[in-house]
This record gives sequence, structure tokens and C-alpha cells, in this order.
Amino acid sequence: MDLSFEHPGEYLFVRRVGADTVTVVDRDFHKSILLTPEQVVEDWGITDARHLTLADVEKIAALGPELVLLGTGQRQVFPPAEVMAGFLKRGIGVEAMSNGSAARTYSLLAGEGRKVLAAFILP
Repeated sequence: MDLSFEHPGEYLFVRRVGADTVTVVDRDFHKSILLTPEQVVEDWGITDARHLTLADVEKIAALGPELVLLGTGQRQVFPPAEVMAGFLKRGIGVEAMSNGSAARTYSLLAGEGRKVLAAFILP
């Protein structure tokens, strides 16, 4: 799915999402990534939302987001309840959704200058 829009600011944006790829600006990623408006954390190492742990929550929280969009692949998959609770206990909002939905939501929020992080899980 190509995402077409004019982005008014200087931030990292998602251009395209495929079954096994996320394109950030003009670079394709084929492994899971963490994306903020300022940086990409490559080779995140997660291939299934059901395998997320509290250690992953700590790694993501260290990047300082107010909201985490958990892109779980082509379909919405929920991580363990303790992971969702781990974000909420830290005052970080979290939503699990497909990668396409996460990309669209991330682009909107990043364009508004929000402290958003998209965690894209790729096979």
C-alpha cells in the first residue's frame, strides 16, 4: 500500500507498507523496526506480537514516546496483557493494529508534532 500525502515538516515518514516491507522516506526495511519522527531503530528482532516482553516495553519506553502504535503485520494481533499494562503503567498510550493502519496513524500524528513511536513487526 502506497501512502500519498504532502508532509509539511521535517520528520521521518512512512512512504509505503507491504507484507514484508516498510519504506521510511526512500529506504526499505525488511526486518522489524521502531520508528519515531527523529530516528529509526533497525533490526528490532521481534517477528510476532505475541512474543513481546516487558524488556521490549523498556526498550521502547527509553525512546520517550507518549503513544506507541504497535504494527503487528497484515492483521491486528494483541501482545500479552502484561505488555499492554507495562506501557500504561508508564503513562504511555498503546494501540495494536495492522502495519498499514499503524503507518497511516503514525504519519498523521508525526505530522502534528506528537511524540509517537510506530513499532512495525515484519516476518
